[in-house]
Amino acid sequence: MGGKEAEASKSGGLFWRLLVSLIAALVIATVVLTILRDLHYFKKHRAPTHPINKKYADALQIALQFFDVQKSGKLVDNRISWRGDSGLEDGSEANLDLSKGMYDAGDSMKFGFPMAFTATILSWAILEYGDQMNAVKQLEYAHNSLRWITDFLLNAHPSENVLYIQVGDPEIDHKCWERPETMSEKRPLIQVNTTFPGTEVAAETAAAMASASLVFKQIDPAYSNSLLMHARQLFAFADTFRGCYSISIPQVQNFYNSSGYGDELLWAASWLFHATKDESYLNYVTQQNGKIFGNWDSPTWFSWDDKLAGTQVLLSRLMFFGSIEMSTVENLYLQMYRETAEILMCTLLPDSPTATSERTPGGLIWVTEWNPLQHPVASAFLAILYSDYMLTSRTETLYCSGNSYKPDDLRNFAISQADYVLGTNPMKLSYLVGYGSSYPQHVHHRGSSIPVDADTGCKDGFKWLYSKNPNPNVAVGALVGGPSFNESYSDERSNVKQSEPSTYNTALIVALLSGLLTTSSVVQSYT
Repeated sequence: MGGKEAEASKSGGLFWRLLVSLIAALVIATVVLTILRDLHYFKKHRAPTHPINKKYADALQIALQFFDVQKSGKLVDNRISWRGDSGLEDGSEANLDLSKGMYDAGDSMKFGFPMAFTATILSWAILEYGDQMNAVKQLEYAHNSLRWITDFLLNAHPSENVLYIQVGDPEIDHKCWERPETMSEKRPLIQVNTTFPGTEVAAETAAAMASASLVFKQIDPAYSNSLLMHARQLFAFADTFRGCYSISIPQVQNFYNSSGYGDELLWAASWLFHATKDESYLNYVTQQNGKIFGNWDSPTWFSWDDKLAGTQVLLSRLMFFGSIEMSTVENLYLQMYRETAEILMCTLLPDSPTATSERTPGGLIWVTEWNPLQHPVASAFLAILYSDYMLTSRTETLYCSGNSYKPDDLRNFAISQADYVLGTNPMKLSYLVGYGSSYPQHVHHRGSSIPVDADTGCKDGFKWLYSKNPNPNVAVGALVGGPSFNESYSDERSNVKQSEPSTYNTALIVALLSGLLTTSSVVQSYT
């Protein structure tokens, strides 16, 4: 071979070797990027390392379906065969699309205050226990239900200082007994604004959007950014134009009357700090507003109306996991939130020296005869969270007046409340409709109680309210109000205190069940 030919051959060989090396490098880079991406995914949605509890997995699968029962609007892939499109013109009087969202309870009202709380709790459950939801194939359903609410909330906030908080007239609605698919009555709107402020409902909506922005951050960044923008605006509106919405709009007092707005301001600021890491929100809860509204050392019951206990547990995360630099003052006041959360935990533990006596003989936390299951389920959710915070941070002991308790003690309390709901009670009745062999058959719920093919209007549908027959449509996943203090339950539609379900009850039981699926720790950071 001549010199030129040999040189050409050598050059050609070098070219192919370089090409092969480049291809190999690209393949390796692709593999590495895939691994890194998957590591990020599994960091956020890691597979549980302990066996799944089938009882709670089955109950969760049932509970999540109630959100589909409650959906308004043009239904897409809805799992409830007896539900159809409804509320399609909601919001039209203000040129808004408020057709989505969820009906509050057994009626056809959309109340923004409890609906936003429902979204916040569902977001919190996903952020803490999304991996466990994913393991039992329920995470996508939770995402879809959350987005159905946040789509409504976004549309209900058309400008910085205006928020629509109610669709429908409860006085008119409650004079009718009809399926939402056939309702023809007027659906007026109520808004809060600078003239008629509503700090608690605006702040709760900000909390819902901030927490949901974290849920959708990786799934849909643009949607997440939109939620966060609205959350910031709503919090500024709530804080700048302070006023109780029950005073601004007296007609709401008969349904979701607010006991005050300080708790919602702290709750919203706490969620905004988690979503943004903007220290101004941390300053908000640890400076003057914390002193005014924090109610430190005096725990209260967590509910749609009182967010303080939830705020205390949420802010305790920062103390447990210590992922941010804090000033001495911030650290001091965060410690006060955590100490108040611990007082609540000691109140819940049945063997604690400071245990509450507000319990039924069967051990259910008891606070009120109206919707009695809300508080024990909410308390159990906070207990399982705190237990997992302790477990994840390797905090071995909780002290209650000198007595020491372990994370398992809090878990066992949470299990006792969940099991009571699912049938371990004197009535041997599951209060989660569709779960077990014995559950309420006469749920106070219009759509569930009226046959799909019934031709009824507003008034003549009441025969279904007073019918002795079981509901023809099962309100799958409904968590009814619950038993009386003496642990009896009257399965009658007219027994509103005990037999009416609600979406916020469902959000709380979904959150609790998600935490009980397996004995694993929580994610240390939401971001």
